[in-house]
Amino acid sequence: MQALDTYKFLGPVSKAWRSLFHSQDFAYELVAMEQKEPHAGLDAVPDQHRRRSSVTEAISKGFEAANVLRSPTQTLDQGQNPHGDSTTFASKGLDVYYRPSDGWEGLHRYDPDFTWEPAEERKLIRKLDWKICTFACLMFFALQLDRGNISQALSDNMLKDLHMNTNDYNNGQTIFYCSFLFAELPSQMISKRLGPDRWIPVQMVSWSLVASMQAFLNGRTSFFICRWLLGMIEGGFIPDTILYLSYYYTSKELPKRLSFFWVAYQSTSIISAFLAYGILRLRGYNGLAGWQWLFALEGLLTGVIGIVAAFYLPPSPYKTASWFRGRKGWFSVEEEKIIANRILRDDPSKGDMHNRQGLNLTTLGDALKDWHMWPLYLIGLSWTIPNTPPTSYLTLNLKALGFGTFTTNLLTIPSSVLFIIQLLFWTWLSEKINQRFLLGVVNGLWTLPLLIALEVLPADSSHWARWAIATLLVGYPYIHAILVAITSRNAGTVRTRTVASAIYNMSVQMSNIISSQIYRDGDKPLYRKGNAALIAITVYNILMFIGLKIFYVTINKRRDAIWNAMTAEEKEEYLSTTKDQGNKRLDFRFAS
Repeated sequence: MQALDTYKFLGPVSKAWRSLFHSQDFAYELVAMEQKEPHAGLDAVPDQHRRRSSVTEAISKGFEAANVLRSPTQTLDQGQNPHGDSTTFASKGLDVYYRPSDGWEGLHRYDPDFTWEPAEERKLIRKLDWKICTFACLMFFALQLDRGNISQALSDNMLKDLHMNTNDYNNGQTIFYCSFLFAELPSQMISKRLGPDRWIPVQMVSWSLVASMQAFLNGRTSFFICRWLLGMIEGGFIPDTILYLSYYYTSKELPKRLSFFWVAYQSTSIISAFLAYGILRLRGYNGLAGWQWLFALEGLLTGVIGIVAAFYLPPSPYKTASWFRGRKGWFSVEEEKIIANRILRDDPSKGDMHNRQGLNLTTLGDALKDWHMWPLYLIGLSWTIPNTPPTSYLTLNLKALGFGTFTTNLLTIPSSVLFIIQLLFWTWLSEKINQRFLLGVVNGLWTLPLLIALEVLPADSSHWARWAIATLLVGYPYIHAILVAITSRNAGTVRTRTVASAIYNMSVQMSNIISSQIYRDGDKPLYRKGNAALIAITVYNILMFIGLKIFYVTINKRRDAIWNAMTAEEKEEYLSTTKDQGNKRLDFRFAS
């Protein structure tokens, strides 16, 4: 048969998909769980009204391609999976092919025939948001507080006090981003082996010490050393936390939670502006400048959050009991089963390894060679560049326009508010219309006319006009949460997800390095050459986002053509014999 010939042409077939999950070189000992009371009222719910979302049902119905919109309209009796289709695979087969690894930490809660009520799931998600997402946002607040408060320090004449100029500041930021970049992958590897619940608090307490020590800067050399240390310690925090969140949320839920993550990032700018307004007034107290008090006090606050994180973060959803979190833990057995089974029914690849199982060099190399992920790394290298220099130089530019120290810090708040509104709206819209890369085009179309206006605006134009343009540039449609989520979703395996999250973030940090060298000292205060370069990069980004959309849609269509031409027997043969893994599988569909 032509379809079978096409299928066989794709590559040799040998071991069963099951063997991929059972070929571990080691075994993890399951933690003995204390007996808990079943969920109240569970048995009282008639079976026909309960949510039946088994893997068998989901697969027999056929996993939905991520870039195809479809609303579940059939009833349970008609065979529709009321829980929603998987966002990663498009296979018809048996649940045995999607069984989690024997080493997966939630295996004791796995049940392919387990059912639950929609109301139970909604209640559980609210609990996850409060227990997990909220604290993750608090930790991100701490990160941004210590790496972003240099902007407020600049408004207090820090460069003048340290006998430095704009180029010295640019070089310091380049050192920070370089060390941050090179620490990303090693940090992610350590986190995967030790567990994010152990590694993240170590990072936070360590960088808080360095951040506080910035109060004793005495010149360019000490500034460079501190920026390097901060980058080395903070690097990897973001992908570590993203991987941790993926243990609790489905692919469709993660973008929204990541948008909360970056809301915390931008909220830090608002809160830190108010903090700076007060702290910088301490200039002269005990012989210290205002910026010295800023570094010391905000670094101390981060250290406290890091210490709390060491006791607060649980290793997994299935091991939350402790003296700090409560002897009974956060979740009942019923809730733990809902977490485990809804995560696997959304993305079976999340059960392919233990959350404290490290990566060896072979698996690391395989993840690095995954060329399907390279376009995401490439766009990560450029998409933030057009807006980064205006953001980094906002306080310096406002000072140059004649605004005072305290007015400057207050004038940064509207851009932060606009940023948060745009972040939440576009992230919500991406899942609503099931589009990601086309929203990147919107990002470029927002930025391009503003940069052109900034380039052609006369030197004697109104200060308020320049402030308005700068505010719109800083408060641009921020799609980082969307791109981070699509990187996680398109990885296809935990191994690739671990590495891909780090590499994508490394690409973004590389773009920050490039951005830090665009506005040069000899080009100020209008930065005509720098803005011209930003305009060219914006046009490139628009074309890149269109190209990424075409790339992934084309791959999905090719796979659909082959898969749909195969008989049920041929599909089952593929599922039982393929050596393809993750996003290389014929039944995998990329989000776009």
